[in-house]
Amino acid sequence: MEYYIEPEKKLPVREFDVVVAGGGTGGVVAALAAARNGAKTALIEAKGYTGGIVTEGGTALHSFFNLYKEFGVEKKQVVKGIPQEIIDRLIKYGGTTGHAEMEAGYDYDSVCTAIDTEIYKFVCFEMLTEAGADIFVNTLLTGAVMDGSKIRGVIVESRSGREAFMARSFVDCTGYGDLSAYAGAEYTEPNDYDVANSMGVGGVNVEKYGQWLVDNDAVWHYCTGVRDGAPGKIVRLDGIFGKACPELGEEAGKIGLTAVITTTHDDYFMFVKLNYKMPVSPTDRDAAAKAEIELRARQMKAIGLMRKYIPGCEKAFIARTSPSIAIRRGRCVTCDFDMPLGDILEGRHFEDDVFTYGFHDCAPRLQVKNGGTYGLPYRAIRVKGIDNLLAAGMLITSDWEAHMSTRNTVACMGQGQAAGTAAAMCARLGAGTRELEYRALRQALVDGGVYLEN
Repeated sequence: MEYYIEPEKKLPVREFDVVVAGGGTGGVVAALAAARNGAKTALIEAKGYTGGIVTEGGTALHSFFNLYKEFGVEKKQVVKGIPQEIIDRLIKYGGTTGHAEMEAGYDYDSVCTAIDTEIYKFVCFEMLTEAGADIFVNTLLTGAVMDGSKIRGVIVESRSGREAFMARSFVDCTGYGDLSAYAGAEYTEPNDYDVANSMGVGGVNVEKYGQWLVDNDAVWHYCTGVRDGAPGKIVRLDGIFGKACPELGEEAGKIGLTAVITTTHDDYFMFVKLNYKMPVSPTDRDAAAKAEIELRARQMKAIGLMRKYIPGCEKAFIARTSPSIAIRRGRCVTCDFDMPLGDILEGRHFEDDVFTYGFHDCAPRLQVKNGGTYGLPYRAIRVKGIDNLLAAGMLITSDWEAHMSTRNTVACMGQGQAAGTAAAMCARLGAGTRELEYRALRQALVDGGVYLEN
């Protein structure tokens, strides 16, 4: 039979002020912001932990600062607020290098903020619990309850069964844009990035790897900072495999293995990234399954290459993998404003800025002008056509080169604080996202420690 019609079923209902869908990079910060602003907040996450791409697919967190060293301008920390609070908490537990200054590769980023993936997961849980957010992990978002252009609730499913979570305001931080799609919002599926699975690799010698790149004049990124509590140790490396070893460069290219590593521990590469270009969008379940299989096969090949060619990696082994493929974009959701590349590169700010940023992932080819910053306007996170839905993270910004700035981890975190704050205010006032007075939102963001340059 081609179709099966499900019978009607009464679902138990829970009531909230704000529902944040997706407990990843932006979702954690959105839920923290909403809860701290007095909203009864539900955070829905399909996995058993929070943290998302920060813990699964990244290298370092990019970036809390402007590109000050490259341009010789004033050093500015342009992302503060809750994202910096997370870093401060990680420092307390020895879970980050802090903002270590780049010594080579500062034409790409001024600092390296590397994290311990497992401590990051713990810190997210701790801070969410302290804020009073209701955390629903191992819970899958499966639908939206609509009343015209307004979301009344979402349908979730877990081992406890199907439920309806009703709320006044909603934030989509799913990465894939799932809530926006369920709500009937406009979106595209560009499929314009590789997917990846990053692994942690143990049994390595960080210094030998660094010296090998130095000896072969193959270094691009080089950064020292705090590692296992001791300062002055290598915490980030990137280079050109083909320059250090042509045979490795050729074989690494075939499996999407990159040279970049970050670490917060001795004898451990926190992230080793393998990339794979899918033929269709990663929202396609069957194609994604093939990608999962292919990437794990590539991880095994990568370990073999590392053992064979890289000094200090003769006994390398896989210590950690991501639970599923990490994406850079799934659906691209249409918002009231689509951030253009020109505004980013020219360092433009807007009358409704909710976030300030200065990093571009295509640097040094593309950089924010003169080491400056640009502003992301509030309308860029308002989902078009839906009255009470905001979006934060990799699901906004259609142009690929512009997206290569707004999709980055620290950008997602900053967007999350803006979206969570606005959602809580809208819920409290009984207002739609377009009815919220910007002046009040700006003051709430500033009170929350957000840096706004304009």
